[in-house]
Amino acid sequence: MERKLLLTLIAVLVLSIALAGAVWLASPQREWVRLGAGKAGVDPNIAAAPAPVPQATPTPWQTARAAIRKLGRDLGFGHASYYGPGLAGGQTASGERFDPRKLTAAHRTLPLGSRVRVTNTRTGRSVVVRINDRGPFIAGRVIDLSTAAARRIGMLASGTARVRMQLLV
Repeated sequence: MERKLLLTLIAVLVLSIALAGAVWLASPQREWVRLGAGKAGVDPNIAAAPAPVPQATPTPWQTARAAIRKLGRDLGFGHASYYGPGLAGGQTASGERFDPRKLTAAHRTLPLGSRVRVTNTRTGRSVVVRINDRGPFIAGRVIDLSTAAARRIGMLASGTARVRMQLLV
C-alpha cells in the first residue's frame, strides 16, 4: 500500500512538472523593443526630455519671504520702543555687536536682514532699519529700534511711539 501511494505521488509530481513546462512553452514569445531604435515609431531626432530637477527644501528665509508676500508688504501698526545706549556692544541674534548709531532694529519673527520702513504716526517721519536682533519681549510692543533710528523718527523723548511698519523686499 505504501509503495502504491509513493508511486502515485511521483506520478502526480511528474505530471505537474510536465504541465508547467507545456504552459510555459505554449505562451507567446514577447519581443523586447528598445525605444529609440525605430521599432516603436520614435523619432530619433527628438531629444529626450531632461530629467526632472529635484526641488530643494526652501530655507527659513525663503519660507518667511513667501509668507510675507502673501500678506503683502504692509506689516500694520503697533508700538515701538528703542534700545538704550547701555546695551551698546552686546551681541545681537544675528551675531553682530549692537551699535546704537546704526539704523537697526529687533523684531520677533521677521527674518534677520529684512529691511523695514518704520513710520511714527504722530510725527509722520520714517526710517528704514535692518532687522538684526530678536525682540521686543514686552507686551504690546512690535519692534525695538536702535537709538539712531528712534532719533530719526522723533521718539527719543517719549521712549515709545505708535508706528506703521512696511517690509521692503
